[in-house]
Amino acid sequence: MAEIWLYVLASVVAVSMVSLVGVVLFPFSRETTKRLLVYMVSFSAGALFGDAFIHLLPEAVGESGFSTGLAISLIGGIVFSFCIEKFIRWRHCHLPTSEEHPHPIAFMNLVGDAVHNFIDGIIIAASYLASVPVGIATTFAVVFHEIPQEIGDYGVLLHGGFTKRKALLMNFLTALTAVAGAAAALFVSSMVSNTTSILLPFAAGIFIYIAGSDLIPELHKEVKVKESAFQLLWFLLGVGIMILLLRVG
Repeated sequence: MAEIWLYVLASVVAVSMVSLVGVVLFPFSRETTKRLLVYMVSFSAGALFGDAFIHLLPEAVGESGFSTGLAISLIGGIVFSFCIEKFIRWRHCHLPTSEEHPHPIAFMNLVGDAVHNFIDGIIIAASYLASVPVGIATTFAVVFHEIPQEIGDYGVLLHGGFTKRKALLMNFLTALTAVAGAAAALFVSSMVSNTTSILLPFAAGIFIYIAGSDLIPELHKEVKVKESAFQLLWFLLGVGIMILLLRVG
């Protein structure tokens, strides 16, 4: 169990460090940033779908079969994500804020981001509890998703009146809630048996919701054939990375 704690903590700290990436890309022009983020979103969507269908669900089915309970947990992850967006009014958005593309106020974004990162920590911990290879693959999927997400969050905070230093600090502090989420999941798993049979399909449901409800619609805003082809290529690369990670372990 000590080894699992080490893997999980290392992974959530790495994911939290992604919150600092905003300062790297944000100085670019709005048009350049938008184009880069669209490709990152394409890659992220492929990685999330890939991890859900190639790693998380097969691992869950391998443990207990495709049962009604597994299906309910899967749907539960989707419903939970829907509720987070409906009632906290925060969604996964990855494009720069502007008059044409407004974001929620900075404080609401911080609250939503903290909840989102806490859930990421739970998902990463649950994945490592299933197996180290699944944990590594899920960590990569989360990192790929967090890069465009954190750039967007950094922009929201600047737009909301934060200084660059304060925006970076607050983004990093909310990212650290992933550590709390991971610790909570590991603690519960030590008290309750067979938690992975619930958490893995639940995590898959969350990834499917994010990729299908939030990321794919953003990609459909681009209708030019050439750009769409590049989006498809990056999407397939994201899936391909998840397939390659099957070789880990």
